[in-house]
This record gives sequence, C-alpha cells and structure tokens, in this order.
Amino acid sequence: MVTAITPVVSENGNSFTITSGDYINNMDAEELQRRYDAGERDFTTVNLRSAKLIGANLVGINLFAADLTNANLAKAKLWGANLGGANLANANLTRANLSGANLKDANLRGAKLKYIKIYGANLARACYDDSTHFTPNFDPISNNMQKF
Repeated sequence: MVTAITPVVSENGNSFTITSGDYINNMDAEELQRRYDAGERDFTTVNLRSAKLIGANLVGINLFAADLTNANLAKAKLWGANLGGANLANANLTRANLSGANLKDANLRGAKLKYIKIYGANLARACYDDSTHFTPNFDPISNNMQKF
C-alpha cells in the first residue's frame, strides 16, 4: 500500500497531496527501462516501490512525484532528472549521479546518499531525518534541505 506524501509542491508552485490512488502506473524496473530506452521520458507519479534500478541509465527522466520507496538506484545515471516531490524514503542512491537533478520537495528520509554526485542539483525543501545517510562532509542545511 502506498502512503500519502504530504505536502508536495508541483512544478508550477501549487501544493497538493498524493494519495495511494494517485499512483496509477504501477511499474517494475524492466518496464521502466524498456519504455525509457524506447524514448519515453515522462513517468510522473509512477509507482516504482522497491524497484531494482542498479546502474540504470535514466538521464533526463521525469519522475516527478513518483514513489521510489525502498528502490535501489545505486550507481544510477540520473543527471538532469526531475525527482521533485518524489518519495525516495529508504532508497539506495549510493554512488548515483544526480548532477543537475531536481530533488526539490523530495522525501529522502532514510535514504542512502553516500558518494553521490550532486553538482548543480536542486535539493530545496527536500526532507531528511536522522536515518538518512549522507556522503562525508555533506551539509544538508547549506543545500536548503529540511530535517524532519
């Protein structure tokens, strides 16, 4: 069951709430990669809970408000991706390349963010907690993140 993410701010600045009924596209990692390889880039609000996307090449993908809870995105190539408002709770992003990615308002509570590349990434209002694992010397406050 998908739990609500509250609040989320849309790309145009309006607030909204995502509930379990809003994740209409349940998808596994293989289908996502197949559709991405075929040229599709918009996967807004897709449900990819626990997806195994280790080392996936998803440059420029739109995963706005997607549910990636417990997903394994270690070593994924996500530069320029839109992960704004995405639920990445307990996701593994170890060694992922998120340079230039939008993670504004993303839920990063409990996420593994060790050795990520985030040059030019937008982390404004992304939330984290004591269980979020950051790269050594990474300062979430200077990246405008919010602790919950």
